[in-house]
Amino acid sequence: MMALFWLVDRLLSLYMWAVILAAVFSLLTSFGVLDTRNRLVWTIGDFLYRITEPALRPIRNLMPNLGGIDISPIILILLLQAARMLLGEIEISLMRSIY
Repeated sequence: MMALFWLVDRLLSLYMWAVILAAVFSLLTSFGVLDTRNRLVWTIGDFLYRITEPALRPIRNLMPNLGGIDISPIILILLLQAARMLLGEIEISLMRSIY
């Protein structure tokens, strides 16, 4: 049972890092530091976009227009961190009930 909680926690942590990398990649691309005409850069950007966009799109739809500032990655990171904390609390309560 603990292995399952550990696996879910690690997956949430990896997804959180993917969101951070996608946000940094987006900033570097928009400022012209990274050239998306490079095949490797485009592939990495496309991968990060495809794995993070399904979670970011609903948040963007709910957020008001902030004039070009996108805070949806921050909100998603906070939600993922809250999910990790909730998962830890569930794990602790299950372990207490077993022992």
